[in-house]
Amino acid sequence: METRANYVLIGAFTLGIIAAAFSFVLWFQSLHSAKLRSPLRIVFEGPVTGLRTGGSVNFNGVRIGEVVSVKLDNPRRVVALAMIDSAPVRNDTQVGLEFQGLTGVAAIALKGSSLDAPPVAAADDGVPTLTADPNALQDITEAVRATLQNINRVVAENQESVRNSLRNVETFTEVLARNASKLDSIVAKADGVMSKVDGVMSKADSVMTGIDLLAGGKDGGKLSAAIESFKELADNLDKRSGALIVDGRRTLGDISRAINNLDRDPRRLIFGPGSASTPTPAPAAAPAASERRRQ
Repeated sequence: METRANYVLIGAFTLGIIAAAFSFVLWFQSLHSAKLRSPLRIVFEGPVTGLRTGGSVNFNGVRIGEVVSVKLDNPRRVVALAMIDSAPVRNDTQVGLEFQGLTGVAAIALKGSSLDAPPVAAADDGVPTLTADPNALQDITEAVRATLQNINRVVAENQESVRNSLRNVETFTEVLARNASKLDSIVAKADGVMSKVDGVMSKADSVMTGIDLLAGGKDGGKLSAAIESFKELADNLDKRSGALIVDGRRTLGDISRAINNLDRDPRRLIFGPGSASTPTPAPAAAPAASERRRQ
């Protein structure tokens, strides 16, 4: 029991340390953010439909902060407090509302200011305060009302078309419900087709892999080896044909010389090459007359 109680105390202490660490991080982050931002009070003389806590504060369309509180100062005045980043807000900055999308959520819009204009004047509590232009708020309200009236008029003028469109949608959904089984079979066939396409693509990948290996894979490829062998064969044939041409030219030269020699001395064809150079023995000379007399 004592060991189990020690484990519970250790676990509770660990969870407490973790919770304290998270709390410190969140507090430090909020303190850092608060130091970076400064307060700005905006007074609206009229209704501010759609403005709520957490809304954006935009300066020339760029978000620079958010609304932290919205409250009534009197029945005709609304005061909004915002925390904004460093921005060139001056005393002549125009303040209004702008609506984001079709959700109806409003954002405080700050527009324009002169470079030489003085900074925003602070109220008694030291918070800079700007007053929104009532005409701008009235223009926004009128624009929203005009837009809603136009939408209402379009819907009223095309009431029959809208009704027919809704009927067509209903008919289409009924047709889909009646043919749900056919749609399932179509989807199944499409799935089968896609499976076959996947198989074809796998085979194509295999073919491309084989072509890649044939053309030059890791070991150089069979096609590259065949090209190298054919190149070596062509080189050998070129060398042998060159030697054959040289031998043929030498043989033709020998034949040409032999024909020329035969033309000059045909006897060489019968007696051989030595017959032309063997001298013909001269006839014996007759004995002198003096020797015949002595006999």
